[in-house]
Amino acid sequence: MVKLNKIYTRTGDDGSTGLVDGSRVSKDGNRVSAIGRVDEANSAIGMAAVAAPEELRQQLARIQNDMFDLGADLATPAAQEDDFSPSDMVLRIVPAQTDWLEEGIDTFNDRLRPLTSFVLPGGSETAARLHVARASVRAAERAMVALSRQEQVNPAALAYINRLSDWLFTAARSVNGNGADDVTWVPGGNR
Repeated sequence: MVKLNKIYTRTGDDGSTGLVDGSRVSKDGNRVSAIGRVDEANSAIGMAAVAAPEELRQQLARIQNDMFDLGADLATPAAQEDDFSPSDMVLRIVPAQTDWLEEGIDTFNDRLRPLTSFVLPGGSETAARLHVARASVRAAERAMVALSRQEQVNPAALAYINRLSDWLFTAARSVNGNGADDVTWVPGGNR
């Protein structure tokens, strides 16, 4: 159980922060950068949620909770090589969380008009916010991949963040009249 009685601790005043395992790392390191990008993406998802219809808002709330799980996963380095097993003490992203995203993508896709061009981020306000969240999730994914080049990252976490941007894309098209109100790219249209 998380208990936060005091917001400031002063332990990070030296430019370091603590990880779940008790180790301290620099705030400008790749691990903290990835955690920060996940937090930024979660904030963007929250901005999309406030403009979303109720059913979508509930789905986004579930995703926001998963994003905290993802941050906790990233803040917990593997104790042993390739050991990303969840336990009562270690929170990890698991494949079932990605499976839920894939089911949602499939549900959205069943109703969407086929794509005939790239979709510009826009249409309705909710769709535009979902596209901002999608772009933010892609930045988080890039930060996680950069971290994975230096340290171990849970493969299920990498799959989750990759699938989440697809989910947000299909959700954006869904709120744009299932694609009818998408704004599409016209290559060279302003020459």
